[in-house]
Amino acid sequence: MALLRHPEKGCPWDLKQDFSSLAPYAIEEAYEVADAIERNDLEDLRLELGDLLLQVVFHSQIAKELGLFDFEQVAEAISEKLVNRHPHVFGDVTYSSAEEQHKAWEEAKVKERRLSGKQVENESVLAGVPINLPALLQCEKIQDKAANYGFDWPEVEPVFDKVMEELEEVKEAWKENDQSHVQEEVGDLLLVAVNLARHLNVKPEVALKQATKKFSKRFNYIEKQVEASGRGLRDCELTELDAFWDEAKKVLGKT
Repeated sequence: MALLRHPEKGCPWDLKQDFSSLAPYAIEEAYEVADAIERNDLEDLRLELGDLLLQVVFHSQIAKELGLFDFEQVAEAISEKLVNRHPHVFGDVTYSSAEEQHKAWEEAKVKERRLSGKQVENESVLAGVPINLPALLQCEKIQDKAANYGFDWPEVEPVFDKVMEELEEVKEAWKENDQSHVQEEVGDLLLVAVNLARHLNVKPEVALKQATKKFSKRFNYIEKQVEASGRGLRDCELTELDAFWDEAKKVLGKT
């Protein structure tokens, strides 16, 4: 990477990159790693991890040129963080439950932010969640932080009730024909759905991705059946498409 960034011998494209221009690539590579894992393509995973590592090396090289830090310092920082956040492994601390360990982990993160000067006095306990995370993941992390301070239902049953309550409020907003109110209430419904997923130990981002994949496979089945009949989707009545959908559920199962 140092050679690629060499002022005279380097690559013109690599030379013109900076932190901002590279940021989208880091996100893209992380998603490609996740995709390889989901497809269980372990050879592709090896390659995609290399691409992701390249982003770390690239950013580190730019930082080194600016006199900020280098790759060794990046590796050292994460090593120190892992040791500090696992006193039950690298020290003599004992946790009585996974919940207690998770709480200690969050407290360690807050302490790190204060020591680094990133957290000011009286800053919200919700601070530190990246604003550019996917909405479901961001919502889950914010709710986790609030739950660590006691703001959460102690059991799952009331969350089911809250989901039904929010769904009814969406319906009422729809009856009012107030689109801005509908959007607000749909947002509330999605938020409490994330809360339900948390209480059921389900990752909402993963669950939605799986559901979308399942929908796509079943819809592709419908497309093939319609194509086999020599027609287009718009030539079919909804009842017929629904029948193909039910057939897809039986043929493809729950995948």
